[in-house]
Amino acid sequence: MTQIDELERRIAAAMDRIGAGAAALGQGAQGGSETGSEPQADTEEVTQLRRMLEDERLANAQLEERVRGIRESEEDRFSTLEVQVEKARVTMQNLDGELQRLRKATKMLRDSNAALREAHAAGVSEPHLINKAMLAELESLRASRAADVAESRAILDTLEPLLAEAMGDSDGLGVMDAADPRETEETA
Repeated sequence: MTQIDELERRIAAAMDRIGAGAAALGQGAQGGSETGSEPQADTEEVTQLRRMLEDERLANAQLEERVRGIRESEEDRFSTLEVQVEKARVTMQNLDGELQRLRKATKMLRDSNAALREAHAAGVSEPHLINKAMLAELESLRASRAADVAESRAILDTLEPLLAEAMGDSDGLGVMDAADPRETEETA
């Protein structure tokens, strides 16, 4: 933003110089018509002022183009950051969901093991409790793996923009696609 402020200041100064030159031109034209003296000097001064005016217009156009380019660049950066923030938010939601699933599966496993211990202490053989415990353990293992995958994705999503920046990838996407852990989860 400092560059934009500097460019705007320079444009304003150029416009002030143009205004001062135009005012001097107007005063010179009024003074010259009344006295009728030095028409050659006025013509040279008018030519010089017109040349200065054109130079300032050109400089002004160039500065405006640079300001427009800087603004577009900053808008592009901002939109890229917004995409990355949204991607991180979704990733963190997925991680949170998988961690909740893991907590639930772990609680089921604890409850099932407690029921098995009680049945064993009472000397009763309960096959449905054994099946229930095995299912709870399987779900716990699945939830643990899903949480690990979600955590890995969160880490990759955090590192991906940094790696893209280091490698010069402007959009920050596609750097880690080959190592996407979601692909291995689906095939496993």
